Amino acid sequence: MTIAPPNNNSVIDSSLVADLSAPSRPRILVVDDQPINIQVLHQIFSADHDVFMATSGEQALVVCRNQQPDIILLDIEMPGMDGYQVCEAFKADSATQDIPVIFITAHIDAVAEEHGLDVGAVDFISKPLNPKIVRARVKTHLTLKMQSDILRSWAYLDSLTTLHNRRYFDERLGEEWARAMRYGTELSLVMIDVDFFKRYNDHYGHMAGDSCLHQVGAVIKTSMKRPGDLAARYGGEEFVCLLPNTGAQGAVQFAEFLRQQIFALQIEHANSAISPFVTASLWVCTKSTGVSGASGAQGSAEELLRQADGQLYEAKNAGRNQVCGSVFSL
Repeated sequence: MTIAPPNNNSVIDSSLVADLSAPSRPRILVVDDQPINIQVLHQIFSADHDVFMATSGEQALVVCRNQQPDIILLDIEMPGMDGYQVCEAFKADSATQDIPVIFITAHIDAVAEEHGLDVGAVDFISKPLNPKIVRARVKTHLTLKMQSDILRSWAYLDSLTTLHNRRYFDERLGEEWARAMRYGTELSLVMIDVDFFKRYNDHYGHMAGDSCLHQVGAVIKTSMKRPGDLAARYGGEEFVCLLPNTGAQGAVQFAEFLRQQIFALQIEHANSAISPFVTASLWVCTKSTGVSGASGAQGSAEELLRQADGQLYEAKNAGRNQVCGSVFSL
């Protein structure tokens, strides 16, 4: 299925292109089977933290995956899954393994502390709670997590554009493909290629070429709206956006918005065959709804990527500086 690109006057879905730049407050998950203990911790942190609550280990696992807190305050003694088992489950899941866990308990001895550290906890706080001590320890571990997150992110960033790099994109593509297959949801890719970039480098030099790519990357980065969306430098002058839960129409709208924003930079390109300014060709490829692992459908994230990458040249052959797209039917 081929999707005709919208014209320059088409209405863009603001939910896909608005910029999320406001800093978020630290997020704390409190896990305790006693509501009074949850209430105490909520009073301590709610003024300057987002506090989420769970009253059982099973509930905590669900809330943690959905909310991705920055730190977990976990009671040890709970019916069903105790705190040690919950902590082990957190550390066994790649989506939650890097979140620091602080155990909160009325009974601390050397054996309990050793066991807690063995299953992955970073600290213990004893009951009854002293608000000043609790806040100080949480602040310390939030600071350490932030520093760790920064160091970890460097391994996944492209130094020129500050977008995510190909390595991180490949990992996220696999995760999002698996999720889309499991739930039968849509998943879209947008491939972006700067037109006649070799000519640009040859004419203006590589330093100017780096500046051009940096500006294009900045436009793409500030155009990403939703936390689950991803923009990455794919390689050379190519970029890619991963849009979970986004159908073909929404992805094409988003791609057209990007095309317009890149052109609006008005970066001079004397050697372009189509425009006095830098332009881009974009290709959208979408995994349609109703395709799930349960249906026995075949296919892979690599196939989606190959189709998007290979057919990007269709946009170029059609004249460049435009958006083309297709639905990937398995």
